Amino acid sequence: MTPLEKILQRQAVWRGGAAAAVALPAARAVRTGFAALDAALPGGGWPAGLVEVLHRAKGMGELQIVLPALATLTSAGRRIAWLAPPHLPYAPALRAAGVRLDCLTVVRAPGRRDALWAAEQALRAGTFHALLLWLPRASYPELRRLAVAAQAGPGFALAFRPPEAAGEASPAVLRLALESGEKQLAIRILKRRGQPLAAPLPLPIERPVFERPAHALGRAPLSATPAPGARARACAA
Repeated sequence: MTPLEKILQRQAVWRGGAAAAVALPAARAVRTGFAALDAALPGGGWPAGLVEVLHRAKGMGELQIVLPALATLTSAGRRIAWLAPPHLPYAPALRAAGVRLDCLTVVRAPGRRDALWAAEQALRAGTFHALLLWLPRASYPELRRLAVAAQAGPGFALAFRPPEAAGEASPAVLRLALESGEKQLAIRILKRRGQPLAAPLPLPIERPVFERPAHALGRAPLSATPAPGARARACAA
């Protein structure tokens, strides 16, 4: 075996034509809970680093695709953070999805720069195994800082962004675009390590029935100006 062949056999070396399943070490990926999606993603799940999910309407199912992974992480006592969500997380829906509320931290930020700063600090601290971030606007240098911080952490950072961001350059290791349908989502993989996915991936979404809409984000908007000392708090059971 030549020295070059030995180098290419290392998992840390990625080749553009390589299959997505071997593009990343599986040990650093978190299974999504959807077999079809796992099969299409590098390492068989959410890859370590920065992930972008582009969607147009709030509550179309964008949280449903990540809730199984959050349930798996919190059941093992791993902490997750929601940073700058547009609405207050709805505890009954999260509990029904298997998410342990005592492992959830909600961080409020008064502005975009505050959210970016808090996200970078949370990622570099290595405390959270998943960080969900709502980021309507971000420049490439800002995303690059988040991507570097996420690579150094123990888990993944998932940024929810508008569909217009698809035309912008991004350092994210994975970019998904969601399209809603009847009882399912269509997921277009815009960027991944490995060969591109030719067609959208249909993903069935089952939502539990509650007296009120069972989105994991409630209807009450989260205040943009939190009280002093209240920027981070655990979601009460």
